[in-house]
Amino acid sequence: MTSVPTTPSTQTDRPTAVVTGASSGIGAATARTLAAGGYHVVVGARRVDRLEALAEEIDGTALALDVTDEDSVAAFTSVLPRVDVLVNNAGGAKGLAPILEADLDDWQWMWETNVVGTLRMTKALLPKLIESGNGLVVTITSIAAFETYDNGAGYTTAKHAQGVLHRTLRGELLGTPVRLTEIAPGAVETEFSLVRFDGDEDKAAKVYEGIDPLVAADIAEVIGFVASRPSHVNLDTIVVRPRDQAPNGRFSRRT
Repeated sequence: MTSVPTTPSTQTDRPTAVVTGASSGIGAATARTLAAGGYHVVVGARRVDRLEALAEEIDGTALALDVTDEDSVAAFTSVLPRVDVLVNNAGGAKGLAPILEADLDDWQWMWETNVVGTLRMTKALLPKLIESGNGLVVTITSIAAFETYDNGAGYTTAKHAQGVLHRTLRGELLGTPVRLTEIAPGAVETEFSLVRFDGDEDKAAKVYEGIDPLVAADIAEVIGFVASRPSHVNLDTIVVRPRDQAPNGRFSRRT
């Protein structure tokens, strides 16, 4: 295991999967699932201490990564001679304000993390994914990539853009040995709402109050299934919601 990119020694005989935003939640669960499926998993995020513990657990590689920083992305991707799977998981939401009261710093963060971060990682690793002969790009968007809700325009516009970026690649890469799958989760109980509400645990808890939300492992299992399909099978778009959630922000909450 390495925590600082130095040499291309991160590779093994196993196919290599890269997972961004892997220090917690869906990213960490995905790393465990892919490792169990036979991949050497390279995990990237800013919280390197968490990454190192995860990499030791799954016999993977931990590398510091900030997808909003061009130099960080370049350092991360430059030491990977082989990439078979890329899971664009880094992202998130900040705030829940109407457009009239929009915090432009929050909007900037959401667009840099969800959209430009996905672009940076995908652009940097596409040559290696093509070279692998059987590449796979999985982008974790959200039901917010297809729907809107009041006070959520910063996040929904970013996720719409991230989804369009990913779907555009489906046509641009037609004829290359790369598959593309967009996974759009509904309510998943992770650190997502804690980040959105600046660590306010009470506000975060209310998001999932009275429902049985998805958990990170639910999405990770879907990603593992996608990665295990034969090379001729492309699962274009997968929407996953808890049973208690319907489109456009509707929930069945028990009181």
